[in-house]
Amino acid sequence: MSSRDINLKEKFRIALTSTAKVISDDYTLDDKSSENKKTKSSKILEINDLTNPSDFIKLRAETDSEALKKKFSNDTIYRKNLPTNNSSRSLYNIAEKIRYESLGGKMLKGIEKNFTENYTQIIKGKRKEQLKTKEDVSVAEAFELYMLKNFHQIKLNALTSKMLNFWEKDFEKSIDKHKKFLQENLEDQHNYSSRFSEILNEMDIFQSEQEDERQEENQDQGQDNPSNDDQDKETEDNKDDNNDQETQASLDADYNVDEFNLDEQLSDNEADEQSSEQIIQKNIDNINLDYKIFTTQYDEITKAENLENADEATKLRRSLDQQLVGFQDVITKLANKLQRQLLAKQNRAWEFDLEEGLLDSSKLPRIIMDPYNSLSFKKEKDLDFKDTIVTLLIDNSGSMRGRPITIAAICADILSRTLERCSVKVEILGFTTKNWKGGQSRELWNKNSKPKTPGRLNDLRHIIYKSADTHWRQAKNNLGLMLKEGLLKENIDGEAILWAYNRIKKRKEERKIMMVISDGAPVDDSTLSVNSGDFLEKHLKKMVKFIENKTEIEVLAIGIGHDVSRYYDKAIKITDVNELGDVMISELSSLFETKKKFH
Repeated sequence: MSSRDINLKEKFRIALTSTAKVISDDYTLDDKSSENKKTKSSKILEINDLTNPSDFIKLRAETDSEALKKKFSNDTIYRKNLPTNNSSRSLYNIAEKIRYESLGGKMLKGIEKNFTENYTQIIKGKRKEQLKTKEDVSVAEAFELYMLKNFHQIKLNALTSKMLNFWEKDFEKSIDKHKKFLQENLEDQHNYSSRFSEILNEMDIFQSEQEDERQEENQDQGQDNPSNDDQDKETEDNKDDNNDQETQASLDADYNVDEFNLDEQLSDNEADEQSSEQIIQKNIDNINLDYKIFTTQYDEITKAENLENADEATKLRRSLDQQLVGFQDVITKLANKLQRQLLAKQNRAWEFDLEEGLLDSSKLPRIIMDPYNSLSFKKEKDLDFKDTIVTLLIDNSGSMRGRPITIAAICADILSRTLERCSVKVEILGFTTKNWKGGQSRELWNKNSKPKTPGRLNDLRHIIYKSADTHWRQAKNNLGLMLKEGLLKENIDGEAILWAYNRIKKRKEERKIMMVISDGAPVDDSTLSVNSGDFLEKHLKKMVKFIENKTEIEVLAIGIGHDVSRYYDKAIKITDVNELGDVMISELSSLFETKKKFH
């Protein structure tokens, strides 16, 4: 091998490593640290051949996939929703891989291009063999083609189309009605994985296998007709074989969990962090023990732009702008004042005795005394103050209709614009229900003979108006959608707080602040009519207390016309937008002044 080839491979390896670090947001990744470990990551970055353009495409796509798994795939959630059926597990792995790859494609066009080119290349390379029946095509291979076609929009050739045709109707029968939910929940691994696990366990194509497994279990338990001692002995042997197979299947499943990891060896810090997350999750599970949910199958997490067409969104934004006209000067002054207040919280520091930068005037006297002394320069240090994210969670209930929701929308608009000037990322979320009077959840409850105390009995709708990485200008029309007629219905605050918490805790920023804008207690007539009167309120109080006392996320609540201090330790009340300015300046300034202590 020539030195030129070795140099090319080394450069490409370094480029791949750098790419993986950036995509995964893990800058500790280093393939050299795993040279003596038989890890998947070292194999990925072990470049054997770069003779064809296809080799570059494959390596780029594989590296992107591994990095995206590290960024978007949580191992605990994966294991929690892993199907019990062995065949389902292989399809579950494919579904999870397609999920985080789809997220990566939405994140960066370059990643999407790498996957499209690689999968197109793989499809073109399929062998042209005789395909006559279903038995000639494995379920897993057909399922991967189905997922690529529907989630990556990869065009299949004549051969792969024929392969998929054998199984497509079976997949469509089970998945088609869930497709919209799955595509809308790509960012929520738990919702996506739990739904896919249910789909796979119910698939008709696995019925025969499940029946075989049941028969084997029955034989092991001696439920078949007994015969002579030899048959009993054979049954025992089969039982041992089955146990061995189950053990091996479990080991295989554990291996598959980490199949795509760039680095399987966790450092001590990572292990501690995982342990901390497990403790937090256990606390949440304990809180939810007393909080029942009748069904989650009709719940919805949606982006605001999906609620209305672009023309209507623009019209609603103009309506919001008209209500902002009278406050335009106030908003400008408020934004400038708030920006100065926040930037003033930075403890500025300087580096001295540099060869370039700003002239250090304090060192000029020595130049006068001795002209041979060189000039001295200084430069301001960049500090970590800007490493902050604010989540704004807005109550979209019917009681907010009119003036309150307008104030909330104005508040969201001002905060988003102002904090972005200070390089603080802002996420804007809303929560309500899809229907009045329980919707499809209550209909299902009625069909099931109305069991007593069913728990939450309505269809949730959680709305993403602006994600943290989206600029205000790109999302400003979405804020007008808060004024959409018919959007505001019931409010189930406890689950909304948990949803917002699960989103913000995944962020890499050091400071995490959650601001809740509400007009009072959680209310859902359908739920409260069949449960205790304080059912929703108790869950909200427990959820807020947990976040305030057991996590490092800082919580601030703004009550629109109502006092919400009985739910939140740090709460303020405003009755009009004119009060918004002074309130936000004082409260945000105090939040940025000192970090919350972890209890």
